[in-house]
Amino acid sequence: MPKYGLGFWQCKLRYQTQEELLNIAREYKRRNLPIDVIVIDFFHWPKQGEWKFDPVYWPDPEAMVEELNQMGISLMVSVWPTVDKDSENFPQMQELGYLTRCDRGVQTGLSFMGDTIHFDATNPSARKFVWEKVNQNYYQKGIHIFWLDEAEPEYSVYSFDNYRYYRGPHLQIGNLYPVEYARTFYEGMSQQGQKDIVNLIRCAWAGSQKYGALVWSGDIASSYESLRNQLAAGLNMGIAGIPWWTTDIGGFHGGDPRKEDYRELFVRWFQWGTFCPVMRLHGDREPKQPPIGTTGGASCCSGADNEVWSYGLQVYEICKDHLNLREKLRPYIRQIMDQAHQDGTPVMRALFLEFPDDPLCWEVEDSYLFGPDYLVAPVLYPGQRSRRVYLPAGCTWQDIHTKQDYPGGQWADVPCPLEWIPVFKKC
Repeated sequence: MPKYGLGFWQCKLRYQTQEELLNIAREYKRRNLPIDVIVIDFFHWPKQGEWKFDPVYWPDPEAMVEELNQMGISLMVSVWPTVDKDSENFPQMQELGYLTRCDRGVQTGLSFMGDTIHFDATNPSARKFVWEKVNQNYYQKGIHIFWLDEAEPEYSVYSFDNYRYYRGPHLQIGNLYPVEYARTFYEGMSQQGQKDIVNLIRCAWAGSQKYGALVWSGDIASSYESLRNQLAAGLNMGIAGIPWWTTDIGGFHGGDPRKEDYRELFVRWFQWGTFCPVMRLHGDREPKQPPIGTTGGASCCSGADNEVWSYGLQVYEICKDHLNLREKLRPYIRQIMDQAHQDGTPVMRALFLEFPDDPLCWEVEDSYLFGPDYLVAPVLYPGQRSRRVYLPAGCTWQDIHTKQDYPGGQWADVPCPLEWIPVFKKC
Protein backbone atom coordinates (compact mmCIF):
# COMPACT_ATOMS: atom_id res chain seq x y z
CA MET A 1 0.00 0.00 0.00
CA PRO A 2 1.48 3.35 -0.99
CA LYS A 3 1.83 6.11 1.58
CA TYR A 4 -1.29 7.88 0.30
CA GLY A 5 -3.38 4.83 1.17
CA LEU A 6 -2.80 5.32 4.88
CA GLY A 7 -4.55 8.67 5.20
CA PHE A 8 -7.77 10.43 4.18
CA TRP A 9 -9.31 10.63 0.69
CA GLN A 10 -11.71 13.44 -0.25
CA CYS A 11 -14.28 12.84 -2.97
CA LYS A 12 -17.80 13.74 -4.09
CA LEU A 13 -20.03 13.32 -7.09
CA ARG A 14 -18.65 15.44 -8.67
CA TYR A 15 -16.20 18.37 -8.87
CA GLN A 16 -17.11 20.08 -12.12
CA THR A 17 -14.02 22.20 -12.82
CA GLN A 18 -10.32 22.37 -12.18
CA GLU A 19 -10.69 25.51 -10.07
CA GLU A 20 -13.46 24.02 -7.93
CA LEU A 21 -11.30 21.00 -7.09
CA LEU A 22 -8.25 23.13 -6.33
CA ASN A 23 -10.27 25.39 -4.06
CA ILE A 24 -11.38 22.38 -2.02
CA ALA A 25 -7.78 21.17 -1.71
CA ARG A 26 -6.64 24.66 -0.70
CA GLU A 27 -9.35 24.84 1.97
CA TYR A 28 -8.25 21.54 3.50
CA LYS A 29 -4.71 22.88 3.73
CA ARG A 30 -5.87 26.27 5.05
CA ARG A 31 -7.70 24.49 7.85
CA ASN A 32 -4.63 22.30 8.48
CA LEU A 33 -6.68 19.15 7.97
CA PRO A 34 -4.95 15.89 7.01
CA ILE A 35 -5.65 14.86 3.43
CA ASP A 36 -3.73 12.45 1.20
CA VAL A 37 -5.88 12.11 -1.92
CA ILE A 38 -8.47 14.19 -3.75
CA VAL A 39 -10.57 12.69 -6.52
CA ILE A 40 -11.89 13.78 -9.90
CA ASP A 41 -15.03 11.77 -10.56
CA PHE A 42 -16.60 10.77 -13.87
CA PHE A 43 -17.57 12.96 -16.85
CA HIS A 44 -14.53 15.17 -16.69
CA TRP A 45 -14.03 13.91 -20.25
CA PRO A 46 -15.57 15.11 -23.55
CA LYS A 47 -17.15 11.69 -24.25
CA GLN A 48 -16.91 8.25 -22.71
CA GLY A 49 -14.06 6.29 -24.25
CA GLU A 50 -11.84 9.28 -24.96
CA TRP A 51 -9.89 8.94 -21.71
CA LYS A 52 -8.80 12.55 -21.39
CA PHE A 53 -9.75 15.82 -19.72
CA ASP A 54 -12.24 18.15 -21.33
CA PRO A 55 -10.12 21.31 -21.78
CA VAL A 56 -13.17 23.56 -21.37
CA TYR A 57 -13.44 22.66 -17.67
CA TRP A 58 -9.97 21.24 -16.98
CA PRO A 59 -7.70 23.57 -18.96
CA ASP A 60 -4.29 22.80 -17.41
CA PRO A 61 -4.02 19.34 -15.81
CA GLU A 62 -0.25 19.60 -15.42
CA ALA A 63 -0.52 22.81 -13.40
CA MET A 64 -3.31 21.28 -11.31
CA VAL A 65 -1.22 18.21 -10.50
CA GLU A 66 1.79 20.37 -9.69
CA GLU A 67 -0.12 22.55 -7.24
CA LEU A 68 -1.62 19.49 -5.56
CA ASN A 69 1.82 17.90 -5.29
CA GLN A 70 3.14 21.02 -3.61
CA MET A 71 0.34 20.66 -1.05
CA GLY A 72 1.25 17.00 -0.51
CA ILE A 73 -2.00 15.77 -2.08
CA SER A 74 -2.17 12.99 -4.66
CA LEU A 75 -4.78 13.15 -7.43
CA MET A 76 -6.96 10.21 -8.46
CA VAL A 77 -9.15 10.30 -11.57
CA SER A 78 -12.15 8.20 -12.50
CA VAL A 79 -11.86 6.07 -15.63
CA TRP A 80 -14.71 4.18 -17.24
CA PRO A 81 -14.40 1.22 -19.66
CA THR A 82 -17.36 2.45 -21.75
CA VAL A 83 -16.88 3.80 -25.27
CA ASP A 84 -19.51 6.15 -26.70
CA LYS A 85 -20.48 5.32 -30.27
CA ASP A 86 -19.95 9.00 -31.08
CA SER A 87 -16.51 9.18 -29.46
CA GLU A 88 -13.26 9.67 -31.33
CA ASN A 89 -11.94 6.18 -30.53
CA PHE A 90 -15.06 4.14 -31.29
CA PRO A 91 -14.56 3.52 -35.05
CA GLN A 92 -11.01 2.28 -34.63
CA MET A 93 -11.80 0.13 -31.61
CA GLN A 94 -14.81 -1.34 -33.38
CA GLU A 95 -12.78 -2.17 -36.48
CA LEU A 96 -9.97 -3.78 -34.46
CA GLY A 97 -12.32 -5.91 -32.37
CA TYR A 98 -11.51 -4.16 -29.10
CA LEU A 99 -15.13 -3.91 -27.91
CA THR A 100 -17.44 -6.45 -26.33
CA ARG A 101 -19.81 -8.15 -28.78
CA CYS A 102 -23.25 -9.69 -28.91
CA ASP A 103 -24.06 -13.07 -30.41
CA ARG A 104 -27.39 -11.79 -31.73
CA GLY A 105 -29.28 -8.57 -32.23
CA VAL A 106 -27.97 -5.03 -31.99
CA GLN A 107 -24.61 -4.54 -30.29
CA THR A 108 -25.60 -3.03 -26.96
CA GLY A 109 -23.88 -2.01 -23.78
CA LEU A 110 -24.68 0.67 -21.21
CA SER A 111 -27.02 3.53 -22.06
CA PHE A 112 -26.00 6.21 -19.56
CA MET A 113 -25.08 9.68 -20.74
CA GLY A 114 -24.60 8.18 -24.19
CA ASP A 115 -24.91 4.95 -26.17
CA THR A 116 -21.82 2.99 -25.15
CA ILE A 117 -20.04 -0.33 -25.56
CA HIS A 118 -17.45 -1.59 -23.06
CA PHE A 119 -13.92 -2.18 -24.21
CA ASP A 120 -13.00 -5.87 -24.13
CA ALA A 121 -10.62 -6.08 -21.16
CA THR A 122 -9.98 -9.78 -21.86
CA ASN A 123 -8.27 -8.83 -25.14
CA PRO A 124 -4.55 -8.06 -24.60
CA SER A 125 -4.47 -5.70 -27.57
CA ALA A 126 -7.51 -3.81 -26.29
CA ARG A 127 -5.86 -3.47 -22.87
CA LYS A 128 -2.75 -2.07 -24.52
CA PHE A 129 -4.81 0.38 -26.62
CA VAL A 130 -6.68 1.74 -23.60
CA TRP A 131 -3.55 2.04 -21.48
CA GLU A 132 -1.77 3.99 -24.25
CA LYS A 133 -4.60 6.56 -24.18
CA VAL A 134 -4.56 6.71 -20.37
CA ASN A 135 -0.78 6.96 -20.30
CA GLN A 136 -0.74 9.84 -22.76
CA ASN A 137 -3.60 11.83 -21.25
CA TYR A 138 -3.27 11.12 -17.51
CA TYR A 139 -0.18 9.23 -16.43
CA GLN A 140 2.31 11.42 -18.27
CA LYS A 141 0.64 14.43 -16.67
CA GLY A 142 1.53 13.11 -13.22
CA ILE A 143 -1.64 11.19 -12.31
CA HIS A 144 -0.70 7.80 -10.89
CA ILE A 145 -3.89 6.65 -9.12
CA PHE A 146 -6.98 5.53 -11.01
CA TRP A 147 -10.57 4.90 -10.05
CA LEU A 148 -11.71 1.99 -12.22
CA ASP A 149 -15.44 2.51 -12.07
CA GLU A 150 -18.13 0.57 -13.94
CA ALA A 151 -16.12 -2.64 -13.63
CA GLU A 152 -18.77 -5.38 -13.74
CA PRO A 153 -19.46 -4.44 -16.58
CA GLU A 154 -22.93 -2.96 -16.11
CA TYR A 155 -25.24 -3.56 -19.05
CA SER A 156 -28.52 -1.90 -19.99
CA VAL A 157 -29.89 -5.34 -20.92
CA TYR A 158 -28.86 -8.25 -18.70
CA SER A 159 -29.02 -11.05 -21.27
CA PHE A 160 -25.73 -12.56 -20.20
CA ASP A 161 -25.97 -15.42 -22.67
CA ASN A 162 -25.75 -12.81 -25.45
CA TYR A 163 -22.45 -11.13 -24.59
CA ARG A 164 -19.14 -12.40 -25.89
CA TYR A 165 -15.53 -11.46 -25.21
CA TYR A 166 -12.15 -12.24 -26.70
CA ARG A 167 -11.73 -15.00 -24.08
CA GLY A 168 -15.17 -16.50 -24.64
CA PRO A 169 -18.89 -16.09 -23.86
CA HIS A 170 -19.97 -14.11 -20.82
CA LEU A 171 -21.58 -17.10 -19.12
CA GLN A 172 -18.18 -18.80 -19.04
CA ILE A 173 -15.72 -15.98 -18.34
CA GLY A 174 -17.75 -12.88 -17.48
CA ASN A 175 -16.53 -12.73 -13.89
CA LEU A 176 -12.97 -12.25 -15.16
CA TYR A 177 -13.83 -8.81 -16.53
CA PRO A 178 -12.94 -6.81 -13.39
CA VAL A 179 -9.70 -8.79 -12.99
CA GLU A 180 -8.62 -7.98 -16.54
CA TYR A 181 -9.77 -4.37 -16.17
CA ALA A 182 -7.51 -3.95 -13.12
CA ARG A 183 -4.74 -5.76 -14.99
CA THR A 184 -4.93 -3.19 -17.82
CA PHE A 185 -3.75 -0.47 -15.47
CA TYR A 186 -1.47 -2.56 -13.28
CA GLU A 187 0.59 -3.77 -16.21
CA GLY A 188 0.71 -0.35 -17.82
CA MET A 189 1.80 1.35 -14.60
CA SER A 190 4.37 -1.38 -13.95
CA GLN A 191 5.86 -0.79 -17.39
CA GLN A 192 6.33 2.84 -16.40
CA GLY A 193 8.40 1.70 -13.42
CA GLN A 194 5.80 2.25 -10.71
CA LYS A 195 6.21 -0.20 -7.84
CA ASP A 196 3.40 0.40 -5.34
CA ILE A 197 0.22 0.26 -7.41
CA VAL A 198 -3.23 0.54 -5.89
CA ASN A 199 -6.30 1.48 -7.92
CA LEU A 200 -9.87 1.82 -6.67
CA ILE A 201 -12.31 -0.55 -8.39
CA ARG A 202 -16.01 -1.27 -8.01
CA CYS A 203 -15.92 -5.01 -8.57
CA ALA A 204 -13.51 -7.89 -8.05
CA TRP A 205 -13.04 -11.59 -8.57
CA ALA A 206 -10.53 -14.20 -7.50
CA GLY A 207 -7.10 -12.88 -8.42
CA SER A 208 -8.00 -9.18 -8.45
CA GLN A 209 -5.67 -8.59 -5.50
CA LYS A 210 -2.68 -9.46 -7.71
CA TYR A 211 -3.33 -6.31 -9.71
CA GLY A 212 -3.46 -3.74 -6.91
CA ALA A 213 -7.25 -3.78 -6.56
CA LEU A 214 -8.70 -1.64 -3.78
CA VAL A 215 -12.33 -2.72 -3.90
CA TRP A 216 -15.16 -0.50 -2.76
CA SER A 217 -18.69 -1.63 -2.12
CA GLY A 218 -20.35 0.35 -4.89
CA ASP A 219 -23.20 2.83 -5.04
CA ILE A 220 -24.89 2.09 -1.73
CA ALA A 221 -27.79 3.71 0.12
CA SER A 222 -27.28 6.35 2.80
CA SER A 223 -28.99 4.48 5.61
CA TYR A 224 -28.21 2.58 8.80
CA GLU A 225 -29.30 -0.66 7.17
CA SER A 226 -26.75 -0.05 4.44
CA LEU A 227 -24.11 0.83 7.04
CA ARG A 228 -24.68 -2.54 8.73
CA ASN A 229 -24.37 -4.27 5.37
CA GLN A 230 -21.02 -2.57 4.72
CA LEU A 231 -19.51 -3.96 7.91
CA ALA A 232 -20.50 -7.46 6.82
CA ALA A 233 -19.21 -6.84 3.29
CA GLY A 234 -15.82 -5.58 4.48
CA LEU A 235 -15.24 -8.54 6.78
CA ASN A 236 -16.26 -11.06 4.13
CA MET A 237 -14.09 -9.39 1.51
CA GLY A 238 -11.07 -9.78 3.77
CA ILE A 239 -11.88 -13.43 4.46
CA ALA A 240 -12.15 -13.97 0.70
CA GLY A 241 -8.52 -12.91 0.27
CA ILE A 242 -8.88 -9.27 -0.80
CA PRO A 243 -7.60 -7.18 2.14
CA TRP A 244 -7.82 -3.71 0.53
CA TRP A 245 -11.43 -2.59 0.79
CA THR A 246 -13.32 0.64 1.37
CA THR A 247 -16.79 2.13 1.33
CA ASP A 248 -18.39 5.48 0.55
CA ILE A 249 -18.40 7.22 3.93
CA GLY A 250 -21.96 8.41 4.40
CA GLY A 251 -23.32 6.14 1.68
CA PHE A 252 -23.63 7.10 -1.97
CA HIS A 253 -27.29 7.63 -2.82
CA GLY A 254 -28.83 10.66 -1.18
CA GLY A 255 -28.14 12.09 2.21
CA ASP A 256 -28.82 15.76 2.85
CA PRO A 257 -26.10 17.51 4.91
CA ARG A 258 -28.68 20.04 6.16
CA LYS A 259 -30.72 17.38 8.01
CA GLU A 260 -29.85 16.39 11.58
CA ASP A 261 -30.75 12.72 11.19
CA TYR A 262 -28.42 12.38 8.23
CA ARG A 263 -25.68 14.29 10.02
CA GLU A 264 -25.76 11.69 12.78
CA LEU A 265 -25.52 8.84 10.26
CA PHE A 266 -22.66 10.63 8.55
CA VAL A 267 -20.79 10.99 11.85
CA ARG A 268 -21.17 7.30 12.67
CA TRP A 269 -20.00 6.32 9.20
CA PHE A 270 -17.03 8.70 9.36
CA GLN A 271 -15.99 7.34 12.75
CA TRP A 272 -16.13 3.80 11.41
CA GLY A 273 -14.30 4.85 8.24
CA THR A 274 -11.36 5.91 10.39
CA PHE A 275 -10.83 2.20 11.08
CA CYS A 276 -11.37 0.89 7.55
CA PRO A 277 -8.43 -0.11 5.33
CA VAL A 278 -8.84 3.11 3.32
CA MET A 279 -10.65 6.14 4.75
CA ARG A 280 -12.54 7.63 1.82
CA LEU A 281 -15.34 10.19 1.79
CA HIS A 282 -17.69 10.06 -1.22
CA GLY A 283 -21.35 10.45 -2.10
CA ASP A 284 -24.03 12.02 -4.25
CA ARG A 285 -25.51 14.47 -1.75
CA GLU A 286 -28.77 16.36 -1.87
CA PRO A 287 -29.81 18.74 -3.26
CA LYS A 288 -28.28 18.24 -6.69
CA GLN A 289 -26.30 21.13 -8.11
CA PRO A 290 -27.06 22.57 -11.56
CA PRO A 291 -24.66 21.78 -14.40
CA ILE A 292 -22.24 24.59 -15.17
CA GLY A 293 -22.11 23.96 -18.91
CA THR A 294 -23.74 22.21 -21.85
CA THR A 295 -20.78 20.66 -23.68
CA GLY A 296 -18.83 17.46 -23.04
CA GLY A 297 -19.56 15.79 -19.74
CA ALA A 298 -20.88 18.96 -18.13
CA SER A 299 -24.48 17.86 -18.56
CA CYS A 300 -23.88 15.24 -15.84
CA CYS A 301 -25.25 16.50 -12.54
CA SER A 302 -23.24 17.16 -9.40
CA GLY A 303 -24.29 16.50 -5.82
CA ALA A 304 -24.25 18.97 -2.95
CA ASP A 305 -21.10 19.83 -1.00
CA ASN A 306 -19.51 16.82 0.69
CA GLU A 307 -16.51 18.11 2.58
CA VAL A 308 -16.06 17.65 6.33
CA TRP A 309 -17.09 21.27 6.95
CA SER A 310 -20.35 20.79 5.00
CA TYR A 311 -22.26 19.23 7.93
CA GLY A 312 -22.24 21.92 10.60
CA LEU A 313 -19.75 22.85 13.31
CA GLN A 314 -20.43 19.92 15.66
CA VAL A 315 -19.92 17.34 12.91
CA TYR A 316 -16.86 19.21 11.67
CA GLU A 317 -15.16 19.04 15.08
CA ILE A 318 -15.87 15.30 15.34
CA CYS A 319 -14.51 14.72 11.83
CA LYS A 320 -11.41 16.77 12.61
CA ASP A 321 -10.74 14.66 15.71
CA HIS A 322 -11.01 11.48 13.69
CA LEU A 323 -8.82 12.77 10.87
CA ASN A 324 -6.14 13.46 13.46
CA LEU A 325 -6.73 10.04 15.03
CA ARG A 326 -6.15 8.40 11.65
CA GLU A 327 -2.89 10.35 11.37
CA LYS A 328 -1.73 9.12 14.79
CA LEU A 329 -2.40 5.56 13.67
CA ARG A 330 -0.24 5.86 10.53
CA PRO A 331 2.71 3.80 11.83
CA TYR A 332 0.35 1.06 12.98
CA ILE A 333 -1.61 1.12 9.71
CA ARG A 334 1.68 0.87 7.84
CA GLN A 335 2.43 -2.37 9.71
CA ILE A 336 -0.92 -4.02 9.02
CA MET A 337 -0.85 -2.90 5.38
CA ASP A 338 2.57 -4.51 5.01
CA GLN A 339 1.26 -7.72 6.52
CA ALA A 340 -1.69 -7.68 4.11
CA HIS A 341 0.74 -7.25 1.23
CA GLN A 342 2.97 -10.09 2.39
CA ASP A 343 0.43 -12.80 3.18
CA GLY A 344 -3.08 -11.48 2.52
CA THR A 345 -4.03 -11.14 6.18
CA PRO A 346 -7.11 -8.88 6.27
CA VAL A 347 -6.78 -5.35 7.61
CA MET A 348 -10.35 -5.68 8.92
CA ARG A 349 -10.51 -8.99 10.78
CA ALA A 350 -13.45 -10.94 12.08
CA LEU A 351 -12.80 -11.67 15.75
CA PHE A 352 -12.32 -15.40 15.19
CA LEU A 353 -9.29 -14.77 12.97
CA GLU A 354 -7.30 -13.56 15.98
CA PHE A 355 -9.14 -15.54 18.69
CA PRO A 356 -10.11 -18.90 17.14
CA ASP A 357 -10.24 -20.63 20.54
CA ASP A 358 -12.85 -18.26 21.94
CA PRO A 359 -16.26 -19.72 20.91
CA LEU A 360 -18.08 -16.39 21.16
CA CYS A 361 -15.70 -14.83 18.63
CA TRP A 362 -17.25 -17.07 15.99
CA GLU A 363 -20.67 -15.56 16.68
CA VAL A 364 -20.01 -11.81 16.98
CA GLU A 365 -20.87 -9.99 13.74
CA ASP A 366 -21.15 -6.33 14.80
CA SER A 367 -17.54 -5.65 15.83
CA TYR A 368 -14.12 -6.57 14.44
CA LEU A 369 -10.40 -6.14 14.79
CA PHE A 370 -8.48 -3.45 12.92
CA GLY A 371 -5.23 -5.33 12.68
CA PRO A 372 -4.33 -7.44 15.72
CA ASP A 373 -4.48 -4.72 18.39
CA TYR A 374 -7.64 -2.62 18.02
CA LEU A 375 -11.18 -3.86 18.53
CA VAL A 376 -13.72 -1.61 16.80
CA ALA A 377 -17.44 -1.60 17.61
CA PRO A 378 -19.25 0.66 15.11
CA VAL A 379 -22.50 2.36 16.11
CA LEU A 380 -25.02 0.90 13.69
CA TYR A 381 -28.38 2.28 14.87
CA PRO A 382 -29.78 5.82 15.12
CA GLY A 383 -29.82 7.51 18.51
CA GLN A 384 -27.61 4.88 20.10
CA ARG A 385 -25.47 6.29 22.94
CA SER A 386 -24.30 3.03 24.50
CA ARG A 387 -23.81 -0.44 23.14
CA ARG A 388 -22.84 -3.95 24.18
CA VAL A 389 -19.43 -5.18 23.07
CA TYR A 390 -17.84 -8.60 23.44
CA LEU A 391 -14.16 -8.46 24.46
CA PRO A 392 -12.26 -11.64 23.53
CA ALA A 393 -10.67 -13.75 26.23
CA GLY A 394 -6.98 -13.96 26.96
CA CYS A 395 -6.03 -10.31 27.34
CA THR A 396 -7.08 -6.98 28.81
CA TRP A 397 -8.76 -4.33 26.66
CA GLN A 398 -8.48 -0.58 27.22
CA ASP A 399 -11.10 1.85 25.92
CA ILE A 400 -9.02 4.36 23.94
CA HIS A 401 -11.43 7.19 24.84
CA THR A 402 -12.18 6.64 28.53
CA LYS A 403 -8.90 4.77 29.29
CA GLN A 404 -10.89 2.22 31.31
CA ASP A 405 -9.51 -1.31 31.34
CA TYR A 406 -11.75 -4.35 30.80
CA PRO A 407 -10.78 -8.00 31.34
CA GLY A 408 -11.28 -10.13 28.25
CA GLY A 409 -13.81 -12.93 27.98
CA GLN A 410 -16.85 -10.80 28.85
CA TRP A 411 -19.60 -8.62 27.44
CA ALA A 412 -19.39 -4.95 28.40
CA ASP A 413 -21.94 -2.16 28.15
CA VAL A 414 -19.92 0.84 27.06
CA PRO A 415 -20.74 4.48 26.25
CA CYS A 416 -20.80 5.75 22.67
CA PRO A 417 -21.71 9.44 22.74
CA LEU A 418 -21.97 11.18 19.39
CA GLU A 419 -18.29 12.14 19.67
CA TRP A 420 -16.93 8.59 19.33
CA ILE A 421 -17.55 4.90 18.70
CA PRO A 422 -16.19 2.23 21.08
CA VAL A 423 -12.61 1.27 20.25
CA PHE A 424 -10.41 -0.87 22.50
CA LYS A 425 -6.67 -1.43 22.43
CA LYS A 426 -5.32 -4.82 23.39
CA CYS A 427 -3.05 -4.57 26.44
